[in-house]
Amino acid sequence: MNVSPFPFHTTKPGWITLTIKHNQALLVGEPIFFLSCENISRNVQSIMEEPMLITADLHIHSPYSIAVSRFMQPEQLIAGCVTKGIHVLGTGDALQPDWQKGWEPFLENDAGIIIVPQGEIEDKKRVHHVILAEDFAQFSQLRDLLEGKCKSFITSGRPHVYLSGEEIAAFAHEVGALVGPAHAFTPWTAMYAYFDSVSSCYGNEKIDFLELGLSADSSYGAAIPELCNVPFLTNSDAHSPYPDKLGREFNRISILNRNAGDVLASIKKGSIEMNAGFFPEEGKYNRTACTRCFTQYSLEQAIGHAWRCPADGGIIKKGVYDRAKELAGGGQTQTRPPYVHVLPLAQIIQTMEGASSPNTKKCKAIYSSFITTFGNEIAVLLDVPVAEIRAIHPKVADVIAALRSGKVTLHPGGGGKYGTFSLG
Repeated sequence: MNVSPFPFHTTKPGWITLTIKHNQALLVGEPIFFLSCENISRNVQSIMEEPMLITADLHIHSPYSIAVSRFMQPEQLIAGCVTKGIHVLGTGDALQPDWQKGWEPFLENDAGIIIVPQGEIEDKKRVHHVILAEDFAQFSQLRDLLEGKCKSFITSGRPHVYLSGEEIAAFAHEVGALVGPAHAFTPWTAMYAYFDSVSSCYGNEKIDFLELGLSADSSYGAAIPELCNVPFLTNSDAHSPYPDKLGREFNRISILNRNAGDVLASIKKGSIEMNAGFFPEEGKYNRTACTRCFTQYSLEQAIGHAWRCPADGGIIKKGVYDRAKELAGGGQTQTRPPYVHVLPLAQIIQTMEGASSPNTKKCKAIYSSFITTFGNEIAVLLDVPVAEIRAIHPKVADVIAALRSGKVTLHPGGGGKYGTFSLG
């Protein structure tokens, strides 16, 4: 009797066992099949082609980028994914050769996390672009193509390249990678901060996706006509491996096989089943407001004041909310996959405990109790019944219930001041 493991997806992901005896094959899992040996290959292939939903965070950074924790290391990141409930992780900063080497021992890992080589580039206009590839060799090829257009790929994880968005996208496509604007709606270093359209930034090159960023949800882009067929991604852009940063925004993607190539193929064909992330109103530039006193203005008022606050003379910064409305131009809102508004569990615990940090001893103990009981954070935020959450921490249960039902009062940020929320 021979026993061989095959990766298998049912409603409960795991392994199946193929046992061959007397010209019969028994697949032990859910469901159980009896197959003749001559049909094993065909049936196993059929089973393996059943789509599976994975949770992905496809934009992070390494210690080679500015203001990034030294603890952003592959081993800690993989452990963080297990705690968070992330199945697919972008490497961050894949153009940096030493960071590439650091990831090589972890591309196959015991946790089963799918690793997708990912980098971010700043172009000559200061617009940021996310690049996703199937393997690091493509980033090595891209680095060779960009040689001479950047001061150094050694000292900067997110290099500044003296090329346009169109030229960067063309090089990315030449090596077979995917490319799209990073945090497209933020007022700084974003496509829509400097350009009024995709084509004015990327020319004739097609974008393969658009990253919404922490300042926007799907509704901000759903009415912009040029984005009609562009998949939206929501990623953490994490600079720290801790659970309040890693996976704070994420995607649910349908794939057939657990590898980076299938993840990219699914993104390209738009198999994004769900986006999850912050309420845009929490962003510090959500509403048009004075950057000195944070007084908020309508777009018409700001124009009338010539973008100077009448109270203190401070600069009025256009908010993401008004910028998205401008870009939509009254266009019809297109149907998009569901966008689920979440907050990091650590942040919820900190708020309910009135703590100064999510990393206090008490907050960390409460967080650990949730993970020990329910397995990972995303399960707590999306799936675990509120009654079970309440047994551990009633106040946290109240917040999660409110988030799931949309019964949250938002106090939008603007001008550089973060927004807040309250229940009810």
